[in-house]
Amino acid sequence: MGRRNDTQSAAGARAPHPAREVAHDCHWAGDLRSSVRCAAVLLCFLLLADRGAGTLTAARAALWVTLAAVLFLVLFPARISAGEGWLVSRGLLGRHRVRTDRLVSVCCLDGVGQRLVLRDTSGARVEIDPRVLVANPPLWHRLDEDARLSAQRGSLTCGASALRRVSERIDRETALTVFKVSGLD
Repeated sequence: MGRRNDTQSAAGARAPHPAREVAHDCHWAGDLRSSVRCAAVLLCFLLLADRGAGTLTAARAALWVTLAAVLFLVLFPARISAGEGWLVSRGLLGRHRVRTDRLVSVCCLDGVGQRLVLRDTSGARVEIDPRVLVANPPLWHRLDEDARLSAQRGSLTCGASALRRVSERIDRETALTVFKVSGLD
């Protein structure tokens, strides 16, 4: 009997709150494969076209390989992950981390490639594609929770409208998905 109580007391000694999980971009690997495929297709097309024209040389092949590598670098997706109080973007040029529970501003940069720019109280800055948040509800949930905490603390002075637009877009996408799955589209 003493053993049972020892086991129960050992189980009771565990941390009362399990550590919150880290949310990751679940589509990152697919995006990476797509960027590799695009670069490989371009390389194959250029090499075949050059060979078909009879002008393929080692120097031209090196040029085509370089061009395909540049395309891969341009298309390389940033790997986004978020946990309680932070968001990290890892790309080819390094890692950028922002404290999402201490956000100061959230801006939406419109243009050819829409970007969401997050800044925290320490001056750290992260740019992410809003489509990553739309495609990954756990990432959005983590960011939204922490942004609300920042607003409650009074540090988030600019960006409520940008977050609201992203939230509306996510709600719209979710509703469309529900309609498609249920056959009501």
